[in-house]
Amino acid sequence: MSTVTKVRTARQAVAWRRNAKKRGARVVFTNGVFDVLHVGHVTLLEAARTKGDALIVGINADRSARRLGKGRGRPVVPQGERARLVAALGAVDLVVLFGEDTPLNLIRLLQPDVLVKGADYARGAIVGADDVEAWGGRVVRVPLVAGRSTTKLLNRLRGRAQA
Repeated sequence: MSTVTKVRTARQAVAWRRNAKKRGARVVFTNGVFDVLHVGHVTLLEAARTKGDALIVGINADRSARRLGKGRGRPVVPQGERARLVAALGAVDLVVLFGEDTPLNLIRLLQPDVLVKGADYARGAIVGADDVEAWGGRVVRVPLVAGRSTTKLLNRLRGRAQA
């Protein structure tokens, strides 16, 4: 599947998920802004993919990302480009942009078998965790790559911090 065809609307992703379920595939979901792609993102996505047979990644649309308060001028990379970059990774099967503040509606639509977030999120702070567990799925927190974040990378590029 090409990078472009891996980027789907929520409606298309639901149909894809339905077909995956018929095949017995265990579908994993994770989400984020994925603004300047770095090794921490790739590590999270690769770890998420090992938890099932297919990985769907929800990406905050630009307006949604701005509402998260990541900082002035964020996101740096426009939503379409962020979606294509994440879709180009081998660990990722599907990418869906979402405009809400959280991916809860998308999670409820897709009903993943596994929900993955970074270990910086406490279990109680993981949006959709209760829903996923209610339909028999599981929630997995994966370790972060120490010292790697988009904010730190941007600060370094702007000359505000050392590597």
